[in-house]
Amino acid sequence: MRLWRIKRVDLVVAVVFLTIALVEELTAPHRLPFWWLRLGFAAVLVVVRRPAPLATLLLDVAVVQVLWLPSEVDDYRVWQAFCLFIGLHTVGREIILVGPDRDPLWRRLLTAAMLVTTMAVLVGQRTTMTSDVFASAGYTAAAWLSGLLLQIQARRSAERTAALAAAQALRADQALADERARIARELHDMVAHSVTVMVLQAAAVRRRLDPRQEAERDLLSGVEQAGRDAVTELRRTLGLLRGAEPAGTVPQRGLADLDELLDQIREAGLAVGLSTEGEPRPLPASLDLSAYRIIQEALTNVLKHSAARQATVTMAYEPDDLRLTITDSGGGRPPASDTSGGGHGLVGMRERAAMFGGRLVAGPEPGGGYRVSATLPLARAHVFAEVPR
Repeated sequence: MRLWRIKRVDLVVAVVFLTIALVEELTAPHRLPFWWLRLGFAAVLVVVRRPAPLATLLLDVAVVQVLWLPSEVDDYRVWQAFCLFIGLHTVGREIILVGPDRDPLWRRLLTAAMLVTTMAVLVGQRTTMTSDVFASAGYTAAAWLSGLLLQIQARRSAERTAALAAAQALRADQALADERARIARELHDMVAHSVTVMVLQAAAVRRRLDPRQEAERDLLSGVEQAGRDAVTELRRTLGLLRGAEPAGTVPQRGLADLDELLDQIREAGLAVGLSTEGEPRPLPASLDLSAYRIIQEALTNVLKHSAARQATVTMAYEPDDLRLTITDSGGGRPPASDTSGGGHGLVGMRERAAMFGGRLVAGPEPGGGYRVSATLPLARAHVFAEVPR
């Protein structure tokens, strides 16, 4: 018997049952022999019924309903019926009859045998009228069916919860994949441009060489060919990520376009202030783009998920890092988290920060409002920097 499956609710039910039984027994015209032993035995059956529903029902029928059946009809106690009905309810609640996870065949057959036996015992206990027969059979069936209905409801609720969790995980994975594809497309454009510039510069140098510099010309030709091959392979590998995007190139956004973005946000009804700390300086294109996207996504989350009317964007240029802080004045609910079904903006922002070895922290402020703080190390960003023209 797996006694560790006894739950607090089982103890509460047993205490309630024992209280009702004590009141009935102490107020009865005369008490049953060894009444205290009978009540204790019945209370134990109520406590351990969940780990062993069929065994407790068998003991209930054999001992409480048959062995302890009073000789006088008036001596039959209500607590005896309660004990039986609790056992029948538990059998219906715990024994799974249908479904892929149903109990073994012997347990299902034993359950059916116990239900028939219990019904026969109740019907056979001094039933003198047809109404008594139907009442005894109805009580037995109702107690078992009440547990079965609860089992069905609990299983359906668990299936819905599992399906919802799976759908949310799928949406989170899809959002993560989409954001990574978007980042890869943007990096593809920048890297391809940088390598193309290298190829063009190598070609220009090769054409200016003296005719006698054959070795140098051959080396530069190799650099040109390697660059062209690299661009070809890069486009071939990442080409599928472009999907059905329209042909042509679109200028990449950056912090230089931040004023335009803030104007759009203000037109949507959110008053945004911009604060710059430190001395602004040129940034690698990849980091410049990612910083712009983080600010864009954070402000979009404020518009979509908050009732805030004000927000502040702070850019801090530090010797080794670029720090971005976006805060709002609060109201409504915070931006959707990574695992929620409402949106996955934080997924993309964290991916962009992690790409440079940085980190992003988002959460509610103690005094109200919401804060998104990103740290983008500049040293890692130079790995993706473009070669100057």
